[in-house]
Amino acid sequence: MTPAEEEREALAGEYVLGTLDARAAAEVERAMATDPALRAAVAAWEARLAPLAALAPPEAPPPDLWDRIEAALPGAPAAPAAAMRGGIARAGACRWWRGWALGASAIAAGLAALVVLRPPEPVPPPQLMTVLLSNQDQPAWLVQAERDGAIRLAALNAQPVPPDRVLQLWALPQGATAPTSLGLIPPEGRVTVTPAQIRPEPGMLIEISLEPPGGSPIGRPTGPILFIGRLAAAGGA
Repeated sequence: MTPAEEEREALAGEYVLGTLDARAAAEVERAMATDPALRAAVAAWEARLAPLAALAPPEAPPPDLWDRIEAALPGAPAAPAAAMRGGIARAGACRWWRGWALGASAIAAGLAALVVLRPPEPVPPPQLMTVLLSNQDQPAWLVQAERDGAIRLAALNAQPVPPDRVLQLWALPQGATAPTSLGLIPPEGRVTVTPAQIRPEPGMLIEISLEPPGGSPIGRPTGPILFIGRLAAAGGA
């Protein structure tokens, strides 16, 4: 693979993973309109990383969010929204909704007061992830760090392991002098671990080494490091 092809593959992978900023992503989208090779690279990465959708469960907003907003509006009745959502079409509710529509400025003022008086909810930290590549620069493993500290690993295109060897997962935080073992990877290629001694953080290295049965006997990799990647925030803006 030429340097230009390697650069195109890396750019396509970052675009699909969502780690490019908005301007760089827009440039990739414009380039794909006239660059068939780039379009093909993006399509290939999307196909390879399809398992990512299964590792990202949807998150719904809090069920009481709408009720909290309505309760903060000036002159809002006790529970008009609940009656409307439950299908109770009463004349009083209809009159309230017509008045609500006519008082748009009052609603805006109420929402502004809500923003000012209610302290902002803390923004959760972004999810961290990385794709571990094979020595042929093919995606082999997908690593996703959850907000609760769990680290999830899933095989994308991993090769068979020799019968007398096992794969061992390691994490190396920035500034650490030695990696921490996260355990052995089962044959099915999927594992979730929650290490007690370290927390996932941007820049942390994730490694997979080839070890003897039972794993490394000395607390650090003894076999070759087959796969390596660095955790980064997913969906960069």
